[in-house]
Amino acid sequence: MSRDHHEKKCSRCGSTRIIRDYEVGEEICGDCGLVVSEEIMDRGPEWRAFTMEEKDSRGRTGVGTYYMLYDKGLSTVFSGHRDAKGKPLDGETKNKMDRLRRYDNRSKVDDTWRRNLSIAMAELDRLSAKLHLPQNIKEQSAILYRRALRKDMIRGRSIDAFVAASIYATCRQASLPRPLKEIARASDRELGEVSRTYRLMLREMNIKVPVDDPFKFVPKIASKLNLGMETEFRAVEILREVKKLQGLSGKDPRGMAAAALYKASKDSDDKRVQKDVAEAAGTTEVTLRNRLRGLEALLLDADSVDPELLQGGE
Repeated sequence: MSRDHHEKKCSRCGSTRIIRDYEVGEEICGDCGLVVSEEIMDRGPEWRAFTMEEKDSRGRTGVGTYYMLYDKGLSTVFSGHRDAKGKPLDGETKNKMDRLRRYDNRSKVDDTWRRNLSIAMAELDRLSAKLHLPQNIKEQSAILYRRALRKDMIRGRSIDAFVAASIYATCRQASLPRPLKEIARASDRELGEVSRTYRLMLREMNIKVPVDDPFKFVPKIASKLNLGMETEFRAVEILREVKKLQGLSGKDPRGMAAAALYKASKDSDDKRVQKDVAEAAGTTEVTLRNRLRGLEALLLDADSVDPELLQGGE
């Protein structure tokens, strides 16, 4: 016996304390003893499994809708040469099933929509593996690409560029630090084409993306430079102080993160040269120096700044 508190109520006393007896197949009121129902439907499987291998082999249902597949994983599949009872098919039936399989494959390939999606999802899978994207980003990118395809935006344009732009837009919405240059480098299209496609998607699909924050770029840049945790924490403290002083608005977030890390490394024994810091951040040395000068000037002009943040500054 097991107790299950659900919405069903006793018709005699109105109690919701219903006891389910799965051995007898009855639902009984726990207060007055009335048999509420004599038929309990068991929604579980009729088989038992004691290991995960047994559970996987005995299950008869497939995966749910999977947007990374061009047909969402719900297509018709003709496979095998045996009937439902496991007996081999006769020659005539086998030939008929082979013909049906060929017709089904041809109909899928001839469909422009399916052909477009099959190419796009293969490219999306390749880029996701190359950029080390999590599963949820891959799924959301596939959904965004399907939206663009339904709007007929891809006709006459590059499929690969739309896939790269969909990934970048999804990463921006999820606050995942993946620069457009890095995505374009992994793609087969030029940076300018991917950038134009991204702006087209923002305009035509009314996509709202949050503004990039330099804080999320600090761990990645610090990891590339093999900086210590204390240097990384110090860079975050510098960025927090600059944010209080309204010094992050309108600035390249990667440049600001690189400048904070460079200043933090100068103030400690974990020093790095400007060239290495700029290369790790994906920016130029000129941008790094400009952001560094602005950052140090802002901290020096502030009246209520932490004195430790100014140590070692030039």
